Amino acid sequence: MADLITVENLINLVMLCFLQAVLGFDNLLYISIESQRAPVAKQKSVRRWGILIAVALRVVLLFTMIQLIDAMADPFVILDYPGIIEGGVNFATCVFVIGGAFIMYTAIKEIRHMLSIEHLGHDVEGKSGKSAMQVVILIVIMNLIFSFDSVLSALAITDVFPILAFAIILSGVAMLFLAETVTTFLEKNRMYEVLGLFILLIVGVVLLGEAGPAAAHAMHDDSLQIKVFGTDIIPMSKSTFYFSVVVLVAVEIIQSGYSRKLNAERKALQDHR
Repeated sequence: MADLITVENLINLVMLCFLQAVLGFDNLLYISIESQRAPVAKQKSVRRWGILIAVALRVVLLFTMIQLIDAMADPFVILDYPGIIEGGVNFATCVFVIGGAFIMYTAIKEIRHMLSIEHLGHDVEGKSGKSAMQVVILIVIMNLIFSFDSVLSALAITDVFPILAFAIILSGVAMLFLAETVTTFLEKNRMYEVLGLFILLIVGVVLLGEAGPAAAHAMHDDSLQIKVFGTDIIPMSKSTFYFSVVVLVAVEIIQSGYSRKLNAERKALQDHR
């Protein structure tokens, strides 16, 4: 135990907590949005149990990945179709492709659902169309998909399991405290739910980009980099991702303020008449 309390491990723990907080925001956003599909009386319980089960499974996933990371690194398929698609495919590649595609599908499906609403008030009541168990299972599955990104990133910092596990547990506690705040905000400001879904859409794109160099990074072999029509599939940089999110949020805030101003001017004009 004393061996764990070192300056290096403490620095790694701080970095991991920051990493989990940054990478976990989109996860928390998904939990807050998806939990509203459960019966209203059970939404709080759904968020709590969804997060607790998912964090426990994330620790199990972390332990499994540490044990099998070398075995999963080798590409099991080499794509060799020059000018069309080239590169290596390993386990991480599949995780990023499936996870990214599923997240994008979820975001697009919810956006289409919003556009198909005929009566907004009726939809608020109709959001409880899924059972609490269905929503908990969805939250756990999605949390595990999000986990691959954060777990793979965490393993790049350290492979000391107790430090990694402690950072994950701390992030889970933070999500438990923040889930209610995020959900309450979205309920009072429903236009930001649309914003959140578009952020999830970008997250899906980010994960798809991570699939490109997954095998190449694992094997330290640039020839395994996935290329489509001769172009490297490269991940979006974190700075670009966060800049995109900031721009989306800024546009929504400015647009909301401008809409309020226009409504106030119209009301004042009607009162004057």
